[in-house]
Amino acid sequence: MAKLTQKDFLKSTIKHIDMKKYNVVPMVEAFENMAYSSRDLARASKIYHQMLSDKNCSVILCIAGSLISAGLKKIIVDMIQNKMVDAIVSNGANIVDQDFFEALGYKHYLGSQHNADDNLLRDLHIDRIYDTYINEDELKVCDETVHKICNALEPRPYSSREFIWEMGKWLEKNKKGKDSVVYNAYKYGVPIFVPAFSDCSAGFGFVAHQTERPTAHVTIDSAKDFLELTKIKIKAKETGLMMFSGGVPKNFAQDTVVAAEILGAEIPMHKYAVQITVADERDGALSGSTLKEASSWGKVSTALEQMVYGECTTLIPLIIGYAYHKGAWKKRKATNYVKFLQDEDKKIAALKAKENKAKK
Repeated sequence: MAKLTQKDFLKSTIKHIDMKKYNVVPMVEAFENMAYSSRDLARASKIYHQMLSDKNCSVILCIAGSLISAGLKKIIVDMIQNKMVDAIVSNGANIVDQDFFEALGYKHYLGSQHNADDNLLRDLHIDRIYDTYINEDELKVCDETVHKICNALEPRPYSSREFIWEMGKWLEKNKKGKDSVVYNAYKYGVPIFVPAFSDCSAGFGFVAHQTERPTAHVTIDSAKDFLELTKIKIKAKETGLMMFSGGVPKNFAQDTVVAAEILGAEIPMHKYAVQITVADERDGALSGSTLKEASSWGKVSTALEQMVYGECTTLIPLIIGYAYHKGAWKKRKATNYVKFLQDEDKKIAALKAKENKAKK
């Protein structure tokens, strides 16, 4: 038997689903007259449509798990391009290891979780994400690119939003990734926050950068992330959460209500909230905590919230596709919260310059 190589495994690529091709509105509306998860899905779809119909509501998309590698990139890009989302909070893997990785020209491949020989895959430099494969040697290029971006920046603390904007700027300069989440967020002024930024391929790039430059280097300021997203909540007032999975992004976005109160701002709880998850509340974990529970903390209103228990790659095309084909996004105005935050940074820089001048 011939010895297996990388090429034997990395053959068929993951294809990103195009929700625009499938008008799921009639099916989702038919779900309203069924029971169990189908009715929950129909209600969640209508709540998201309400978010987009509410001219005063800003939508925050929360992403966890490994969703872009699974074929959902185009849906998120379409949400950005069609004003269906105003800010994004994500884990690092989706944004760096998967989206930015593909923006560099690489792919994810169809694999198998049933008969995978993980020891062989390791020998062949193939990483497995459930039933998806990725070339580890190519992923190292992603790490090194983050390293190079770090080296080119002024050594100071950055919010993850600032750094991811620089990643989008790098893609534009190098004419790459026009179909990526990072590039389109950069282009359309949608801020992306990754509260646990080092917990992904970016972390390796930062480790290399800071080791090379121990006395003057780029760092990520997660407290500034929290402040920036809280500023968006204060400016927006009315907000809706669309949560793909749970984890850190879920709580990070919910907590902006409490943070705003600490800053003395009188703002409402998140008016709308939808979470798609396979987790439940039995083990006490964050991902499975209900949106009703979040109301006890003053984070989420219970009037327009919906948990949908199911796997994201199946449910997201239906829920987001429903809202897309209903078309409320056509009347929404772009918020461009990136510009808002950049203007805030300019004010702080001017204040700092004034204070330094007064000290001299």
